[in-house]
Parts: sequence; structure tokens; C-alpha cells
Amino acid sequence: MRRYLMAAVALSLCGSALAQSTVPAYQNADSEARRQAGGNQANAELYFMIERLQQEVRRLQGEVEEQRHKLEQLSRQSRERYIDLDQRLLDLSRKQAEAPAAPSEAPQEASGSTAQQQQDTREYRQPTEQEQAAYNAILDLIRNDRAYDQAIDRLYSFISEYPEGDLTVNAYYWLGEVYLVKPQLQQAKQAFSIVATRFADHRKAPDALYKLGVAEARMGDNQEARQTLQSVSSKYPDSNAAQLASEYLTKL
Repeated sequence: MRRYLMAAVALSLCGSALAQSTVPAYQNADSEARRQAGGNQANAELYFMIERLQQEVRRLQGEVEEQRHKLEQLSRQSRERYIDLDQRLLDLSRKQAEAPAAPSEAPQEASGSTAQQQQDTREYRQPTEQEQAAYNAILDLIRNDRAYDQAIDRLYSFISEYPEGDLTVNAYYWLGEVYLVKPQLQQAKQAFSIVATRFADHRKAPDALYKLGVAEARMGDNQEARQTLQSVSSKYPDSNAAQLASEYLTKL
């Protein structure tokens, strides 16, 4: 009887051992399969993210290249516009200089009186709100941002879009000022010459004539600069520009 009991206990222990060894093996296989499946899913998601990032980088590179091409086109067009308008300014200055003098049949006093009357009665077109806003934006570029190249482009556009107005003369003047700062002295001389000759009755004319003399002096044309600066006092004796011209003359 005792032997039967010992055999039953032994069989029970063996069955328990077999059960313990069999269950962990099944569970380990299932866990390994799940781990591999989870790893494959993570790899797939990572690959998908990398692919999307690469596509985004290619798209951004394409946009950068397109913008660079557009900027090069705008820069080339702006330079062509500068050259074209500068040439027109120079041609206009030459025409003003080569224009024949008015007939001297009437007495000199009468001619002077007529010229003064024309100067006093001339009226310039006043700016619209849109025109004033565009002009103020250009001044902001010059005074605050010091974005001179951009300001030059905007000034040319302003002169083309709003011709023969009060602020058009100011735009010519500021074109000369910006060119003087860069410095592009020949272009500055052309712009100031337009104001001083074509718009001699405008409030900016005395300042433009003075700055014309400054530009000529900086170009090394001292004799021409002296004549220009002296003419400021004779044409606009009561202006602030006349005093500035006299002071500049002492430095030449």
C-alpha cells in the first residue's frame, strides 16, 4: 500500500513539472511573436515618417529654388529699369541745357516779370490718399529701414505711376538723395538736375540745386560746383539752401 502511495505522489509531481515546463514555453513563443510584430509596425511607421520628411524637404527645396529664380528676375528687371530711366533723365537734362533761349524782343524787366508771374501761379497736382500713402512708405524705407535699393525701385515706380504731381517732384529729389548716399554720383546729379531745371518753381528746387552742387563737387567738378552753388543764392536768396550753399562754398 505504501508503495502505491509513493508511486502516485511521484506521478503527480511529474505531471506538475510537465505542466510547468509546457505553459511557459507556449507563453514565451506568443510573447516573442507579439514583440516581433510590434517591432515591424514601429519600423513601418518610422519608414513612413522618414519618407514624408524627405518629400517635405524636396518640396521646400523646390520652393526655395523658385523664389531664388524670381528674385534674380526682379533684380535684372530693376537694373534694366534703372538704366532706362537714368538714360531718360540724362536725355532730359541735355535737352533742357540745349534748349534755345527765349526771344529777347521784350524788355528784360518785362520778361523777368512774366517768368516770376508764371512761377507764382503754377500749381502742382495734389496727391490722393493712395499716392500719399505710397510716398510715405518710400520715406519709411529710406529713413528708418535704410533699404536704399528697394527705395530706388519704389521711387521709379512712383514717378511712373504718379507723373507731374507735387509729390512727383519730391520723389525725384529723394531719388537724388538716395543715389548721393549710395554713392552713385552721376545718377544723383541727373535726378537733382531734373528738379532744379524742370521744376525750378517747386519748393524742393532750392534744395535740389544745392545738392546738385554737392554732387558735382564730390565728382571732382569743383568749377562747375562753384557755379551751381553760387546760383542758389542768386535764384533763391531767402532760402535755407542758399545759406547751406554759401557755407559749402567755403570748403571748396
